[in-house]
Amino acid sequence: MDNTTLTGKNALVTGAGGALGRAAALRLATAGAAVACCDIDEAAARATAEAVALAGGRAVALGGDVGDAASCRTMVDDAARHLGGLQILFNNAGILLPEDAGPVDTSLPCWEKTLTVNLTGVFLCCKYGIPHLQAAGGGSIVNTASMVALVGSVFPQLAYTAAKGGVVAMTREIAVQYARQNIRCNALCPGPVRTAMTDAFLGDPTRWKSREAFIPAGRMGTPAEIAACVVFLASDAAAFLTGAVLPVDGGISAAYVASDLEGKL
Repeated sequence: MDNTTLTGKNALVTGAGGALGRAAALRLATAGAAVACCDIDEAAARATAEAVALAGGRAVALGGDVGDAASCRTMVDDAARHLGGLQILFNNAGILLPEDAGPVDTSLPCWEKTLTVNLTGVFLCCKYGIPHLQAAGGGSIVNTASMVALVGSVFPQLAYTAAKGGVVAMTREIAVQYARQNIRCNALCPGPVRTAMTDAFLGDPTRWKSREAFIPAGRMGTPAEIAACVVFLASDAAAFLTGAVLPVDGGISAAYVASDLEGKL
């Protein structure tokens, strides 16, 4: 029996219009789940839902702002209504603002907006999503954190880092609180992954080269590699895994130093 199958389960994916969200929605659907593709950009959500449908899956597109309580609640409730319940939450929506820097230089509006989307957004999706998982008899929550929740950087993005650290802490708290209700909660901590968001910071070859030496794998990850981990955590293959913080970072968080691409220090 394949315990990674998600046939008969319904998943909500936030940030589904972006590269990671779209890859996860497609992978969840391939594993058998019906998917609510949710994004503040409803057109982008529709594009992902259409891609899922073209691949033979079942999907619905919904607009919604995870950082706004009323909008988030409507989005989650609509997802459950359209799909007939929810068993999987992939809380993936996030932003990284160019003015996010160190504590002296980061503006208060940048700090507040980043935490609203990246931390409060996860809280609200859990707040309104968990009752649907309870009604279904249990389920799996997967939260997108980041490697920056685990390691520091001399290239600071303080608001983003603080928010992702909060996601890790909140993940553990939720996991412990709901374990006896058959609800699991785990966090993924991706390293650099080639997306439009990271291209804004690392798209320039010189900037990428400056980071490359610190990645033991010697390359960026791909959205598909993150999506595969989402499906694993959502599935019964991870039935005894809750409260875990899973680095998917090419070895960055495990490394003191890393070899160059020729294997030299």
